[in-house]
Amino acid sequence: MLKQTAAVTRMNLENLGSRAGSSTTVVGSAAVVAVLLGLLAMSAGFRSALAETAKPDRGLILRNGSNNEMDGWIGLQELAILEAYDGFDVTSGEVYTTLTVPKRGAGTAVDVVCRGVTAAAFALRPEVRIVSGRTLVPGRNEIIVGASAARQYAGLDVGDTVQARTATLEVVGHFVAEGAVAESEIWMDRAIAQSVFRRPSTVSVARVKLAPDVDVQALNRHLAADPRLTGTLIPEPEFFAAQSASRAALIDAFAYLIGGIMALGSVFGALATMFTAVSRRAVEIATLRALGFHAVPVVVSVLVEATVLALAGGMVGAAVAYAVLDGYTASTLNPAAGSQLAFAFRVTPESIRLGLGWAIAVGVIGGTAPAMRAARLPITTVLRGS
Repeated sequence: MLKQTAAVTRMNLENLGSRAGSSTTVVGSAAVVAVLLGLLAMSAGFRSALAETAKPDRGLILRNGSNNEMDGWIGLQELAILEAYDGFDVTSGEVYTTLTVPKRGAGTAVDVVCRGVTAAAFALRPEVRIVSGRTLVPGRNEIIVGASAARQYAGLDVGDTVQARTATLEVVGHFVAEGAVAESEIWMDRAIAQSVFRRPSTVSVARVKLAPDVDVQALNRHLAADPRLTGTLIPEPEFFAAQSASRAALIDAFAYLIGGIMALGSVFGALATMFTAVSRRAVEIATLRALGFHAVPVVVSVLVEATVLALAGGMVGAAVAYAVLDGYTASTLNPAAGSQLAFAFRVTPESIRLGLGWAIAVGVIGGTAPAMRAARLPITTVLRGS
């Protein structure tokens, strides 16, 4: 049986290139995998820009009851207490607001995070590095722009000016942050931000670098017991995971929905292709059966043929998705922050494996019915008709 299966399958695969209609299954499978991987790359990039760049030794102190920086509020007296608190190596009080800027090539305006910072923000984030221009000078109406934001939005080149209420801010530099969410932001001096956005005695959030071996739960108990403080410490991984969860889940659901619809269409294409192939090879199959070949090798050979075609298409689709989309920069609304987030698509090994798995499933499902039909062809009727 195994020898028969190997012989029939090898014969089918050797003649695969000469059969008309094979490209239908390949193209259909390639389209399914390319679209699926494209949407999953968007989801993976969004998650990476938020959750995967979080550092376990960093956290945010937000006002009790707040789950994002936009509606945070910490008084300067409370911030001074936190800056001297045991358990924090670095404390960076920051103003979190937005600037409205035009999106490149779209003609529409979007809100981009604008963060008022001090030198502590750079000490807290050593990954932030100026790549063009220079850094901020305290007390001046200057901004530096994350590399992703500079690519996505117009009017943020070094030397450009941006209007923020009654103030005119000059772009003096661009920075990178190892792909972290900060690359989607605009930074300015905190004192200027407090003046421009009328927050003279408050900051939005205290970003902190935790001391080695600090117990977050114990530290939160101390913060809660201190009557001078009103905030809760949230580790960065926990905070960013919550920020990315809803939007990434929505993108994933959309990916599987669209991919499923396209996969269904590809299955029908594979069915048509394989039924046609079986019909054209009816005499060949009947002859093999008459020579003593069992039905099982025939079924296996047709299934293998359909699977190989679909897998070949899946590999093409994966290659196209990786070549075109991996690293492609886009932006979307981050609902938790109420602003745009620029991020790079990521075609991951996990998504490629998933896409190829879908391609194999398309081949197996699309090849099952034609394979069963091939095994049931009436030998005498087919040979007499030839």
